[in-house]
Amino acid sequence: MRITHYSFGNITIDGHGYSRDLKIIGGEILSGWWRDQGHLLQVQDIRDVLEARPRVLVVGTGASGLMRISPDVPGKLEDAGIKLEYMPTGKAVERFNELVSDLGTGSVAGAFHLTC
Repeated sequence: MRITHYSFGNITIDGHGYSRDLKIIGGEILSGWWRDQGHLLQVQDIRDVLEARPRVLVVGTGASGLMRISPDVPGKLEDAGIKLEYMPTGKAVERFNELVSDLGTGSVAGAFHLTC
């Protein structure tokens, strides 16, 4: 699995284009992901990631990095043994690809906000 393109509002994964926020868990693309509070990532928004227990979750916080991470998210992920990395989506895409190359698809989850 490889993300081959990202620009504001658009992402291409393995040749397929998406224009809605999405998560990647265990190599499965879950398009149309939206958070309960829009620009705030909370624990309930990533319950499926917690259940899957990847080694790493890479979060793309938007083109300008405007999506915030609730203070309880890092601790919850750490308790589950999942490392959290978050950054603006362009950099998050690069990091996701690096980690998938190093660790494999099953060990890396991604959650990408495509705008803002």
